[in-house]
Amino acid sequence: MAKEVMTPQEELLESAQSQAENFFEKNSKMVVTAIVVIFAIAIAVFGYKKVISEPRLNKAQELLYQAQYNFEQTTPDYSVALNGNENTPGFAEVAEQYGNTPAGNLAKMYAAACALRLGDFDAAENYINGFKSVKGVPGEMVNAMAIGIKGEIAVEKDDFAKAASLFEKAANESKNDFSAPMYLRKAALAYSAAGNEAKAQECYKTIEKEYPRSLDAREAMKNLAE
Repeated sequence: MAKEVMTPQEELLESAQSQAENFFEKNSKMVVTAIVVIFAIAIAVFGYKKVISEPRLNKAQELLYQAQYNFEQTTPDYSVALNGNENTPGFAEVAEQYGNTPAGNLAKMYAAACALRLGDFDAAENYINGFKSVKGVPGEMVNAMAIGIKGEIAVEKDDFAKAASLFEKAANESKNDFSAPMYLRKAALAYSAAGNEAKAQECYKTIEKEYPRSLDAREAMKNLAE
């Protein structure tokens, strides 16, 4: 039986559900720790450290780690990760109670990712719109992930032109060999789904030129050869 050929729309949806999800799960604790440490240093340097601020920061981080446990399982339980259960809090609770801390801010992004996986795109949009950009090198990657989630929401709402623009923005936010070419490939797929093959080809050429050793380079070269 011949292998079924996916349309650009179907391929984009499949890509949006896999690559970013895997990246999230593999790098979540590293990203959280780095940003919380940076925030703690900033508090000390600029003199805003209060008796109440450090315990609140630590508590938010602890609750976020608990919520991440359900997010990072081999078979993630996105409902429990988002809403929690009798044993662990969910990202929604952390975001609501500690939204003004770094961990609470990140919880908004995780909550958006969970809502997206659960098919509640309006909730995902509300959560991600509440996320505030993070400064610093680790922040660049987090910001790229947040923009990427916005792109995935646009895909789910069939706004492929908007999705393509957001994926390109995510690629430019953090120019590393993993997330940048990944988002450029998503941008190319979104442009194809929107009927803009010229822009799709531009994205593939950028991957081939700037990220030749990336996982997405082979796919880019394949599309350019067709």
